[in-house]
Amino acid sequence: MNEGNLVRGWEVVIGLEVHAQISSNSKLFSDSSTEFGADPNTHVSTYDAAFPGMLPVVNSFCLDQAVKTGIAIDGTIHNVSIFDRKNYFYPDLPAGYQISQLYRPIVTEGKIAININGIEKIINIERIHIEQDAGKSIHDLSSDYSYIDLNRSGIPLMEIVSKPDMRSSEEAMLYVKKLRMILRYIGTCNCDMEKGNLRADANVSIHKPGTPLGKRAEIKNINSIKFLGQAIDYEIERQIGVVEGGGTVVQETRLFDSSSGETRSMRSKEDAEDYRYFPDPDLKPMILTDERIEKIRESMPELPDAKRTRFMKSYGISEADANILTEDTEIAQQFEKAVSFSKSGQNAPKLIANWMICELFAVLNKEGQTIQDLQFPIEYIAELVDMIVSGTISGKIAKVVFSKMFETLNSPSKIVSNMGLTQISDETIIKETILKVLAGHKDKVEEYRSGKHKLFGFFVGITMKELQGKGNPDMINKILKQLL
Repeated sequence: MNEGNLVRGWEVVIGLEVHAQISSNSKLFSDSSTEFGADPNTHVSTYDAAFPGMLPVVNSFCLDQAVKTGIAIDGTIHNVSIFDRKNYFYPDLPAGYQISQLYRPIVTEGKIAININGIEKIINIERIHIEQDAGKSIHDLSSDYSYIDLNRSGIPLMEIVSKPDMRSSEEAMLYVKKLRMILRYIGTCNCDMEKGNLRADANVSIHKPGTPLGKRAEIKNINSIKFLGQAIDYEIERQIGVVEGGGTVVQETRLFDSSSGETRSMRSKEDAEDYRYFPDPDLKPMILTDERIEKIRESMPELPDAKRTRFMKSYGISEADANILTEDTEIAQQFEKAVSFSKSGQNAPKLIANWMICELFAVLNKEGQTIQDLQFPIEYIAELVDMIVSGTISGKIAKVVFSKMFETLNSPSKIVSNMGLTQISDETIIKETILKVLAGHKDKVEEYRSGKHKLFGFFVGITMKELQGKGNPDMINKILKQLL
């Protein structure tokens, strides 16, 4: 149970190291493809396999992608950065070392704002460094052997290291969601967690307020935001149980088992000195000129927070709707495309937002689809809204038309024409229909005029039924009130 930022009297301290695969067609130090899903060991160069005498060649596009990410988090971009060797032995690391950046990373001192319970909180970022991924060990193909796939060996990664500013699993999840949104917006990582393109390591510790920080445990390679929250919550409870039981939390690396919801000890936690870091002798310092950095800065797209603010100001939509519409860059683009197509003026954005959020997303979510899977042009939503605003169809009929758009992929105007759904807004026809309804229910009319005003809905329903659901509801209400 939480009391403020405390869990049963303990303060939780969380820092995250997020490994984001840089969106690039080739690896960090070779021209091998980064395409996902290829047969094992088919995207491997002699350098990736650590053949003797093979030298790395830096993929400069990956440097630009890291700079772009640094700008997006308001970080400090360094003109000079250096690649270091991180030395350790594992079968899927054929060279016996990983090229990373420890002493002089490419980006330092950034920040990301999250919104928790309506309050903005800044999560500071210590650094972004570039490194190459290791290969993959496969243990489940044989009971006697482990196999090695080097397709991932050399895949370019950004390690985005936060400061220990988070105090709950909820804050950690919000931070990763916000970071993922930013990376997708700027196109530096596609953040497909199922493919391992975005993974998080969580450093978790507990201590009593006013006492030194506790020993941290690192939970490695969490590939889902949901699992991240579960892993942190379990680890908090585990550590509290250890300390309150008279034990001591040890610094170690743990793995999260999503099937049991538990973390398990993997190995004692290494410190930097255990990896014997030193500057890579095969790579010169990376030099970024101010002109190059500024050129990247000028190419930056609009970021999520700025877009959300603009949507609220320019389109008059609520903060809640703006949050949903800017959550994904494709959704934001489709919304603006629909607004630009509409002919309904200042009323259009709110109506289009409502139809996208309440109707369109509901159908897509039910089918397990995203906005990218939409089979008809987004302009059809604008056309549907325009037909409602102009009085061509009612809101009730619009839902029928909307459903038919998914079935037939036809435009709203074509569906309305084919099905004869045009709204009846002829005052003479509506008045004649209402008079007929009132004449057929004289007893109800007397009851209404005697004060039983709830019967108004009864008359509206009967009138709408007589008009086969195509009567203009505003006009029906107006005329009915006059005649009653």
